[in-house]
Amino acid sequence: MKHKLELIYFKMRALAEAPRLLFHYTGIEYDDVMSWDYYGKDWSEVKPNIPFKQLPMLMVDKKYEICQSLAIMTFVENLAGINISDPILNAKANAIMQSAHELFMPLNPTVNFATGEKFKKKKEDMMPFLMSRFEDLEKAMRENNKKFFILDEPRACDFVAFHHFDLSKMLDPSIIKKFPRLEKFLEDIMSIESVKSYLDKRPKLIDVSIEPKLVIDGVLHPTGVKKT
Repeated sequence: MKHKLELIYFKMRALAEAPRLLFHYTGIEYDDVMSWDYYGKDWSEVKPNIPFKQLPMLMVDKKYEICQSLAIMTFVENLAGINISDPILNAKANAIMQSAHELFMPLNPTVNFATGEKFKKKKEDMMPFLMSRFEDLEKAMRENNKKFFILDEPRACDFVAFHHFDLSKMLDPSIIKKFPRLEKFLEDIMSIESVKSYLDKRPKLIDVSIEPKLVIDGVLHPTGVKKT
């Protein structure tokens, strides 16, 4: 059964990115919609009525609201029929997905919004955690000895991890170079044709640490939750 899928988010490269990657990998059609276009109101007006008061939200058939990015990832994986049936491997995949997701704070807000001295301070403060978590994930990948974290084909957990590793390069491109297995993992994800096509066409995030912007259809937009 084909569903009408609408992924609702803001102007930033953050929690909607892994679902976008998974949609493109699986070939499932969806519409990418900004919050103000979908709801017709400013986020401050909409927020009190949204489950958990946050986005992204996946609207299914204009009827069902699926919130929380990891729940969206699980839904898409199931919809595509690539969910991991083995309970042990599935638990391991969920552990990877959760561990990678914990990189969100403060990595994503810093890259998308912090500037000047605040950017430098946040980067310095988060570095010990980033290095420790990258070490954990590198170890997990080496121990499993597969092309991706669980299998030789990517699953939801891989795209969550990919997003954060990829974003870390905008914080400091030298970080990922300290972890050769994770760097190879990034290369393997980016070599998937459907994923590469999306990465080549997605809005470019520029001026990180100075005045972050997304280049959408050739137009510069400051990152944020307001329509521009």
